[in-house]
Amino acid sequence: MGALLSLAGPKSERNEYHEICQNDTCKRQRMSPCTFEESQRLIPNLPDELSIQIIARLPRICYFNIRLVSRKWKETVTSSELFKLRKELGRSEEWLYLLTKIEEDKLSWHAFDPLSRRWQRLPQMPNVVYEEEFSKSSSRFSMWNMVGPSIKIAHTIRGWLGRKNAFEQMPFSGCAIGAVDGCLYVLGGFYKATTVRCVWRFDPIQNAWSEVTAMSASRAYCKTGILNNKLYVVGGVTRERGGLIPLQSAEVFEPSTGTWSEVPSMPFSRARALPTAFLTDMLRPIATGLTPYMGRLCVSQSLYSWPFFVDVGGEIYDPETNSWDEMPLGMGDGWPARQAGTKLSVVVDGELYAFDPSSSLDSGKIKVYDQGEDAWKVVIGKVPIHDFAGSDSPYLLAGFHGKLHVITKDANHEIAVLRADLCSNLGSLSPTLAPLLASSSDEHSDALAESDAVVWKIIGTRDFGSGELVGCQVLDL
Repeated sequence: MGALLSLAGPKSERNEYHEICQNDTCKRQRMSPCTFEESQRLIPNLPDELSIQIIARLPRICYFNIRLVSRKWKETVTSSELFKLRKELGRSEEWLYLLTKIEEDKLSWHAFDPLSRRWQRLPQMPNVVYEEEFSKSSSRFSMWNMVGPSIKIAHTIRGWLGRKNAFEQMPFSGCAIGAVDGCLYVLGGFYKATTVRCVWRFDPIQNAWSEVTAMSASRAYCKTGILNNKLYVVGGVTRERGGLIPLQSAEVFEPSTGTWSEVPSMPFSRARALPTAFLTDMLRPIATGLTPYMGRLCVSQSLYSWPFFVDVGGEIYDPETNSWDEMPLGMGDGWPARQAGTKLSVVVDGELYAFDPSSSLDSGKIKVYDQGEDAWKVVIGKVPIHDFAGSDSPYLLAGFHGKLHVITKDANHEIAVLRADLCSNLGSLSPTLAPLLASSSDEHSDALAESDAVVWKIIGTRDFGSGELVGCQVLDL
């Protein structure tokens, strides 16, 4: 009986199919090409052009699951044409990309979507440098004064001035980061005993890392900035026979051609104006920060002689004239310093902001630069920052969705993204508060900043364990 049923089933199916073919031969012949074409479409019964219009309007966070539907869906959501359409439709989204350091020697990237408030971990960043580059350097230099990701910048400065520290060998660190043309870039850094030139690019559309043309000079702890869709790299340190030497050189990367070009070196004019040759030889000029502002690169500078730290203003690069000029005195001398060797700032809606740390461990102030008066003024009187002595970067600044954000660790040691929201009827931060502060006294500015004008809202948290903040970038896709 079982054998009879097993034979009858397929025979019955074949007879049924055969019967349909006999009765509707012409109809099936007409439908077969359409049926095949429908199976190749992104969405059945819809032209692909319309389907792509629909996909382009979906939140970008959905693309991580959409690419799993089929090969064609994956090809669609990983095509540059789709993201060009998103920009044309006004559907592009700004995401925050956060670089953290974990387990003392590993770097890890994470993306944060402010709309869905979800985090995504990026693929592991390659840890590859040219072995011949390292072998050449290691043949000339001893292995002292290693600079790893857990070594604070102050310790690095100590090495510049000849203090030899027998740190253990540590992997790639001291890299700079940037974001241009919809991609993240990781540039230079240390590998064991030497500085490197290698540059890695992360394409969020392809969700993959690739190596691009190396810089012309090996450098670590350099500063980066974006102007006219080009990536500028300034300063940093390089390894020579005498140890780590600060760099005055600069270069620019053109993403469309994948090539580097030279930029005039920073003059460090104020460093040359020191009164004695002894001070000139003793104090080392370095670039401590870089911010693109008003179509130019603003580079803050300092002089170091361990343990002394002296601000010397800065210089501004104008790409139109391809030249450097001194930074206005008020801008350079008043630029708040995060810690020795770094000055952190961000531009939001055309306004330049910087964080001024407080002497206490749980607060600070946000200052805005008033170009008309050439002065920094307090715009937010209290920022809930938890200082951690063992952290290289206890906080970061970012600007997206037209608002200022602070990234720090909260009381539970979780990384938190804080957004500065103004109370109702106060408008946006830039158009309203900046002109008000520009026309008011410093006392009134402090009083306004200490008021309840700003409310800090936590828009995202993430437990990275022992992970520490390194840097952040914003991409609009």
